[in-house]
Amino acid sequence: MPAVIANNLTKQYGKKKDIVQALKGISFEVEQGELFGIIGPDGAGKTSLFRILTTLLLPDGGSASVDGLDVVKDFKAIRHRVGYMPGRFSLYQDLTIEENLEFFATIFNTTIKENYDLIKDIYQQIEPFKDRRAGKLSGGMKQKLALSCALIHKPSVLFLDEPTTGVDAVSRKEFWEMLRSLKKQGITILVSTPYMDEASLCDRVALMQNGEILSVDSPEGVIASFKQPLVAVKNDNMLQLLNDLQQFEGAQDAYPFGEYHHVVLKNGYTGPAVADYLRQHHYEHAAVQTIKADIEDCFIALMKSEKH
Repeated sequence: MPAVIANNLTKQYGKKKDIVQALKGISFEVEQGELFGIIGPDGAGKTSLFRILTTLLLPDGGSASVDGLDVVKDFKAIRHRVGYMPGRFSLYQDLTIEENLEFFATIFNTTIKENYDLIKDIYQQIEPFKDRRAGKLSGGMKQKLALSCALIHKPSVLFLDEPTTGVDAVSRKEFWEMLRSLKKQGITILVSTPYMDEASLCDRVALMQNGEILSVDSPEGVIASFKQPLVAVKNDNMLQLLNDLQQFEGAQDAYPFGEYHHVVLKNGYTGPAVADYLRQHHYEHAAVQTIKADIEDCFIALMKSEKH
């Protein structure tokens, strides 16, 4: 049986004219031992989804199960089987590292010693500072403490809501290494993130926008679904360049992408056709290169196809 099943979940906030539809019929499954990513921007509905799956929020419609248990009927049992790390640091700021960990262990009728092997690799990185108050920790250390507290009762399913938001690049890399290590121990992990580059670190991903799932696939499968030719273009006057690229008859779409503009071409058009067009519009030194799509290109394409 899959570790997590969501079936047509809906959730809305507000009343009458101020209603916001946070989830619009969300369905997916996560297999046992899988590292599954929910990828989407702020406001996509990721946090509402995680709160329902961890029994902190009731859905308005649909159903869901975690570890074979219904999130509404079996909420008490589920809370002993899941670990949850919310997006905002929610531990006790005035307690020390060790006191926070002891507190969460006590809640679940366990001890730090009992499940120390599970958190050992993570906790040892902050253990030298175990007497420091949580409110005085750096972002990366808070992250490791929160993860240790979420794991102290040895959950079978771990939910991490945007765990790397606001931490430095080194801490992000370390965190994903920790998740890969936890996965080897058989824990099912669901992680939400707005960072598209983190999608490639998951076994499978659900791309989410405006309360809907646009695609569920492996990162490789998502990229393989992008069939159109794609080029990256760069020149001095990037604003005018984007306007002109959007007027190109062979362009299906054109949008800023870091230091470049990405141009999705219609079938039959190629990079040299873009270069010729730009020369005709007096872009003598424009750099044009054919590239492979990444997750972010796929996400943009899916969002725009949904609008149509």
